Amino acid sequence: MLALGGLTTASAIANADEGGVGLWVPGFFGSLSATPLVPGASFAAIYYHTSVKAGSDVAFARQVNSGRITTNFTGNVNINLRADVDLGLAVPSYTFAQPFLGGQATVLMLVPYGRSKASVDGTLTGNLGLGGPGFAVSGGRADEIDGFGDLGPQFNLRWNNGVHNYMTYVATNIPIGRYDATRLANLGIGHNAVDAGGGYTYFNPQTGREFSAVLGFTYNFENAHTQYQNGIDAHLDWGASQFLTKQVQLGLVGYAYQQLSCDSGAGDRVGCFESRVFGIGPQVGYILPLGTTHQAYFNLKGYKEFGAEHRPEGWNVWFTVAISPLAAPPPASKPLPTK
Repeated sequence: MLALGGLTTASAIANADEGGVGLWVPGFFGSLSATPLVPGASFAAIYYHTSVKAGSDVAFARQVNSGRITTNFTGNVNINLRADVDLGLAVPSYTFAQPFLGGQATVLMLVPYGRSKASVDGTLTGNLGLGGPGFAVSGGRADEIDGFGDLGPQFNLRWNNGVHNYMTYVATNIPIGRYDATRLANLGIGHNAVDAGGGYTYFNPQTGREFSAVLGFTYNFENAHTQYQNGIDAHLDWGASQFLTKQVQLGLVGYAYQQLSCDSGAGDRVGCFESRVFGIGPQVGYILPLGTTHQAYFNLKGYKEFGAEHRPEGWNVWFTVAISPLAAPPPASKPLPTK
């Protein structure tokens, strides 16, 4: 079971940085995040779906950042945004047998492919600038895109001390996914970003109880397409579970996401726009031995979001299948020589 510790969850790259969505998708880490792995190559396949809605602040920001609104605006906004994303992710990884800084090193790559759909509808009434002419605009707009998202390389280290496990990680993105600053829906974020943090897992094999928490921070570079720079984000992912048997796991997962600093850049026409959201939901896991050398881990979890500010809110579900090597059995002891 410990061999799947770092691959029980993995994340899709978000649609776009502006408009209340950042690089980090909450829910990336979950149960057993810091537990040690068995050295060697592993592979995970993840299906991720999210369905969210947002009010006037986010919908208006999306229209501004896509170039649909290019002037100062004062008035009333009654717009709604809806977005749905379906992604499949391939996550190859390799864990080194040789210790590094006294811990266990793992490298992995997230390769997302999928579809994103978004739509806005509503009415804008007001003036174009101070004393400008009045206007009223109503209608809707929809967009849909499919293809590859940005690549997501990650490096992490783990340390184990009995039931206590610790980890640290650094992640970034390679912005090669489908992205167009004028579109409402995207699969890439259009800029570079770096995310780093650390976590802890308590796991007692005798009782089957487990708790994990990972805290991280994201620094976003400016989007050269829009001259918009998202602020620094903080995110806390957690999971708690009970193994009913050596194969069956039940528990809860949750996250908290809070932007710590304001958005900026010449393209920022929506102000500080610090975003926030919380989520919580159930999880179930199952471990299936695959012969004597490998095992499969299946995990299904879902989150219901609440408390959103300047960010879409809704629900999301993750289904993960991870294949990893089993630890080699200890060598058989030799019988004592007889006279």
